[in-house]
Amino acid sequence: MNRPAPADLLLVHGRVHTVDPDHPEAEAFAVRDGRIAWIGPDSEAHAWAGPRTRVVDAGGRLVLPGFVDAHNHVRLGSDDACVQLAGARDLDEIHARVRSWRASHPDAPWIEGEAFDYSAIPGGRMPTAADLDPATGDTPALVLSYDVHTAWLNTAALRLLDVRAGRTELPFGTAVTDPATGEPTGFVKDFAVKGLSREGHRALRDLGVPWASADRQYGRLAKSLDDAVRYGITTVVEPQNSLDDLALFQRARAEGRLRSRIVAALFHPRGTTDAELDEFAAAAEEFADDRLRVGPLKLYIDDVVEPRTAALLEPYAGCRHHRGDTFYPPEEFAELLTRLDARGFQCFVHATGDRGIRTVLDAVERARAVNGPRDARHQVVHVECLDPADTPRFAELGVTACMQPRHAAPDIAGPGQDWAENIGPERWHKAWPLRSLHRAGALLALSSDWNVAEMDPMIGIHAAVTRRPPGGGEAWTPEETLDVATAVEGYTMGSARANFLEHDRGSLTVGKLADFVVLSRDILRVDADDIPGTVAETVVVGGEVVHTVA
Repeated sequence: MNRPAPADLLLVHGRVHTVDPDHPEAEAFAVRDGRIAWIGPDSEAHAWAGPRTRVVDAGGRLVLPGFVDAHNHVRLGSDDACVQLAGARDLDEIHARVRSWRASHPDAPWIEGEAFDYSAIPGGRMPTAADLDPATGDTPALVLSYDVHTAWLNTAALRLLDVRAGRTELPFGTAVTDPATGEPTGFVKDFAVKGLSREGHRALRDLGVPWASADRQYGRLAKSLDDAVRYGITTVVEPQNSLDDLALFQRARAEGRLRSRIVAALFHPRGTTDAELDEFAAAAEEFADDRLRVGPLKLYIDDVVEPRTAALLEPYAGCRHHRGDTFYPPEEFAELLTRLDARGFQCFVHATGDRGIRTVLDAVERARAVNGPRDARHQVVHVECLDPADTPRFAELGVTACMQPRHAAPDIAGPGQDWAENIGPERWHKAWPLRSLHRAGALLALSSDWNVAEMDPMIGIHAAVTRRPPGGGEAWTPEETLDVATAVEGYTMGSARANFLEHDRGSLTVGKLADFVVLSRDILRVDADDIPGTVAETVVVGGEVVHTVA
């Protein structure tokens, strides 16, 4: 047998979990020209070593394919220039953090905050300008919710942004008004749909909101990309971008910050024209390599449960009639998705409520009936509250369930939190039904939804397996947990397949891109509560070591 040409990189002494059912375990593999050239036992690895071969000794540690995070807002990210409100449990703590930031930045023209939790507001209501004013004074303030679906303005910001009675449909959201006076309360919904759109972001920038500036955007992106590599995420699906935003990824690539691969979906707000769709298609042709790919479209059918803007089949708990709204009437949305499907677009549709999810599934069914079945791989993103009658439809219609297990942990959505209280105990069995969907044959693409929740896949895998917070505690809806191997598959091959990437990533297979991670613990064998804290000791993208822990 002829000796093979030396490898560029050789991994040895690993417990390689390939996520390839045809060759599930190995000890070693060789990489040449950025792809896996051979995989097998340590006893055969020496044949691939040469004088210039870089050897990675895994020391018996678990080796996995690089994680594919199917829904990760790296461009939105987290902003160190903002007041950090994650974990603030009441208004007093929010005020304290804002005052502390303001004292440290006395000359700041704006106070900007992120990650406020709806449950911090007393009485289950939404926040108002009057709630924020005591801590901000006359400095305009804009605070984003942890899910970035809503914004909270103080009185000074309402004035500066010209939010007033009669002007509540804003380029960056919809101002909520007091039912008695008609005056804006300071709470702005639809921020994810409007404020994160191309026009909404431009409007915020033109209004002088620092958060929307190009430099702040790039800073958030660069920091998030560094975090992704550190966590072993070798492919990021950035789910909501405008054509303007692509320059940020190009800059990151030019400056060497784009070490993970990117799939960038383009946002399709209501009113998107055929000419804009042509521009989207052109961008997909221009950005089509294995480092930066553009193509899927992001749409919304409903909003979120916490402010009661998701679309439910039955009224919210404690309400006689309010069920939330869809952004499109069902017939209009079915026609829209059918047109997009006919043009060959893959659609990522945000849907959290059971009526919103059913509306999307009905639209996909219509598209298949009109256009004929095709391998479209449309996604329902989030699938937070799913009626059991719709569970089998995912597999039947070829629809991916793109889900975030961390959202289902009790400290985010469980009893006492706004999600669980708004849905009501009689519907908790509908919450993030991971196991039910998996058993029904649905393709699961698992993800973080950073910065709504932690980016670290170890946190997400732990939540998928336990339905507990990272620090332990009681499980919530444990009947919907997954086993660790299935969760790992959801973060690797499941997410790769969901994004038409299974031919070159998602598993460690000869011919595929050499994207892999060596972990500090064997998460397939340790106690589930020891999964958080596991770190990516070595991360390789395309055969290049991009991160190591000394």
